[in-house]
Amino acid sequence: MTHDFDDSAAELRYALFRLTRRLRSARALDAMSDAQLAALGALRAHGRRTLSALAEHEHVTAPTMSATVNGLAELGLVVRVPDDDDRRRVYVELTAEGESVVAETIRKRNRLMADLIDAQRFDDGELAVLHEASALLRRMADA
Repeated sequence: MTHDFDDSAAELRYALFRLTRRLRSARALDAMSDAQLAALGALRAHGRRTLSALAEHEHVTAPTMSATVNGLAELGLVVRVPDDDDRRRVYVELTAEGESVVAETIRKRNRLMADLIDAQRFDDGELAVLHEASALLRRMADA
């Protein structure tokens, strides 16, 4: 990497960090952690999962995910469902309340992002750049 590229990468990282921090402040339940919201989001996106599959998806250890799921279960946002064929296997599943929390958090974050964009009064060219940047950032995130 060249020095200019390193500087651009650092500026992009810092801008994303600050923007992400602002977006994370918008949530349906203030008492929830980012890890809990991420687990709920993964369950919403991918359906019920075993604890180990959920931990792997979120890049955390099984004991860490177990603690996260315990907290979510206490809030009534997830339930543990035994496998019909193998009673030793247990799935974690989103409840209707959990679905509502995820949907409301997404709605709040989308509204905040729209308000932030609107406040900048971007012209059509700048909006096009944002649209293109979002596709590139998604590619990076999915890599």
